[in-house]
Amino acid sequence: MTRHTKIVATLGPASSDPAVLERMIRAGVDVVRLNFSHGKAQDHIDRAALVREVAERVGKPVAIMADLQGPKIRVGKFAEGRVMLENGQPFVLDGGRTELGDLHGVGLDYKELPRDVKPGDTLLLNDGLIVMTVDAVRGDAVHTTVKVGGELSNNKGINKQGGGLTAPALTAKDMEDIRTAMSFQCEYVAVSFPKSATDMEMARQLANVAGEPWRHKPGMIAKIERTEAIPQLEAILKASDGIMVARGDLAVEVGNAAVPALQKKMIRMAREMDKVAITATQMMESMIQNPVPTRAEVSDVANAVLDGTDAVMLSAETAAGKYPVETIEQMAAIAIAAERAEETHPDTDFTLKQVARIDQAIAMGALFTAHHLGCKAILALTESGSTTLWMSRYRIDVPIYGLTSQPLSQRKMALYRNVRSILMPKHDDRDVALKEAEALLVARGVLKPGDTYAITCGEPMGYPGGTNMLKVCRVG
Repeated sequence: MTRHTKIVATLGPASSDPAVLERMIRAGVDVVRLNFSHGKAQDHIDRAALVREVAERVGKPVAIMADLQGPKIRVGKFAEGRVMLENGQPFVLDGGRTELGDLHGVGLDYKELPRDVKPGDTLLLNDGLIVMTVDAVRGDAVHTTVKVGGELSNNKGINKQGGGLTAPALTAKDMEDIRTAMSFQCEYVAVSFPKSATDMEMARQLANVAGEPWRHKPGMIAKIERTEAIPQLEAILKASDGIMVARGDLAVEVGNAAVPALQKKMIRMAREMDKVAITATQMMESMIQNPVPTRAEVSDVANAVLDGTDAVMLSAETAAGKYPVETIEQMAAIAIAAERAEETHPDTDFTLKQVARIDQAIAMGALFTAHHLGCKAILALTESGSTTLWMSRYRIDVPIYGLTSQPLSQRKMALYRNVRSILMPKHDDRDVALKEAEALLVARGVLKPGDTYAITCGEPMGYPGGTNMLKVCRVG
């Protein structure tokens, strides 16, 4: 069975060797994430070039996602690199402190913290492992009492329970990183900590301007990790091409117990609005050190697949873990098993969906027809990839193939659930294009004589948004 759910893998020291990266792509990586929280611009440029080179050698379209760092809401550095905090002890977070931190306090990378908090607020550090209550704010210093102690080391993150930190989503570093990402024409840009549609619109505008020399416009992914983003979810989705359910920071702000239901809501809303969804954070965390996942991790990945996510994402597991290739193999196997157990009800989905565009109606017609006729595949001749995106929003067990003459569209489709993308020369003659599309699928072993398939295209050929024809064919 071919896997529908896509795999996003983060590159890092464990996965930057060409041979390891090739094994990862062959094992199932569809999208590579470059984490701009680490490394210099040239590191990302070099890794992007490596991804393009290896993907071409393997013969598989692989998208690149540039993940922006966002605001540094973090403590400063300690003289000893770390301190051990005890329950009940006082600790000062001081925006004006210039010396290295100690057991009594530490400086702040995020200088606005004293303006964002008040006595009684709860601060969560190091992904919520350390909890402090704000006692007083005096000038640039936030005086706290440690409620849940533990080891606190350099540059660990700070969250405020319930949200409310005013840091902007896009920093000066992010703006420079967008320019770097556009220099190698990444397919997607992930924006950290957006609170509103305006954050996403600004990021898109910056990316489009930076990509203008190459006429390149990336897809924009909103990372949902702030409390303030939840009530703005619909507006943020409208301004984006997709969302990432970033469960780490989100869980710290809203509480662990609230995250599973939010995950399901976000994935469902993304699919309803014809956007993509990525589920991320600690999916196979134990495989950083161990060759097999825990049962809980297997269930976590499987549940995200059953929720309808387009992709599941690996972070430290492939960036710094001991078993990057094995982790991808395990994740791919879990996804296939979960998809095999899925129940599809396309007729119900179709009756609940309303469309106002011809190309969207054609996409739905292809799904309905292919499902009821038992077609072996759906072929979509597409310039932008939009037709395959719409098709992929429905649960259907018929594989969807996007055939395009645009390399960017081919790689963007690598993120869409149940879509395989193929590069095909552009043809002005419809009959020639349809014949070549069938030949390509026969050559790949997808279709054989006697098989029926549905195919969509636009007349005249070659115009984005022009899909207006559906044809059912049988391979002669």
